[in-house]
Amino acid sequence: MTPFVADPVYLNGRYLPLAEAGVSPLDRGFLFGDGVYEVIPVYSRRPFRLDEHLQRLAATLAGVRLADPLPRDGWRDIVFRLITAAPWEDQSIYLQVTRGVDDKRDHPFPPASVPPTVFAFASPLVTAPAELRATGVAAITVPDLRWSRCDLKVISLLANVLARQQAVDQGCAEALLIRDGWLKEGTASNIFVVKNGLLLAPPKTQLILPGITYDVILELAAAHNQAVVVREIAETELSTADEIWMTSSTREVLAITTLDGQAVGSGQPGPLGEQMWQWYQDFKHTVMRKS
Repeated sequence: MTPFVADPVYLNGRYLPLAEAGVSPLDRGFLFGDGVYEVIPVYSRRPFRLDEHLQRLAATLAGVRLADPLPRDGWRDIVFRLITAAPWEDQSIYLQVTRGVDDKRDHPFPPASVPPTVFAFASPLVTAPAELRATGVAAITVPDLRWSRCDLKVISLLANVLARQQAVDQGCAEALLIRDGWLKEGTASNIFVVKNGLLLAPPKTQLILPGITYDVILELAAAHNQAVVVREIAETELSTADEIWMTSSTREVLAITTLDGQAVGSGQPGPLGEQMWQWYQDFKHTVMRKS
């Protein structure tokens, strides 16, 4: 274990200042986007659903045939050490693993003797301010041009980046990805729809990321007897939705009040979304008190 460093990053077994951290240009993450990542929210210096995030990391590593470089306790040690060293009470912990540094650029996997590159750091957690929650945000719909293993949290995010920039270019906060006429998710969020008091959620398939917040929303709906149907949602249903939400670890529950230039429902955040946001806050604080 390296000596304690104030506000460090973790890189391949060492804790060091970000300015001193460096990765070879032959790293496969740099050359091919050959790697995976995870983002863990931290409230009051307590990681939220850490085990679930680490389980998803392990599933993604297995999905890309990359051996997990650390035992679960090893990951937990990194997470808690970064939390302790960082100056923020609320944080976001980023974990990344690539297939490592080969001595040449070649598509097949490098020899098993090549170790993976493991990188992690903390940053401040910024959630949606009350002013933004009061108005909601605008979004657009775009064709989903990603690959077919969207359930894996990989660092190859160019299609997401281009779609998100298309939204930003139009003054919007998110792009909803449509594949063959069906809603899948946002570029960095899961999407929920409300119609006539019923909460609708796209099913978990290989075409959406299994969101940790997505799971929490379904659990909270069940706990509060809110009717939910998990099924495919047609693009045509979005124009008549009463509410549309985007959910993620950083955005929590945020209303989309304008879609493709048209008002969603009343054009204001709806009552079920407001209630779900409050349920989420209550649940979050209860979990943090117990951890």
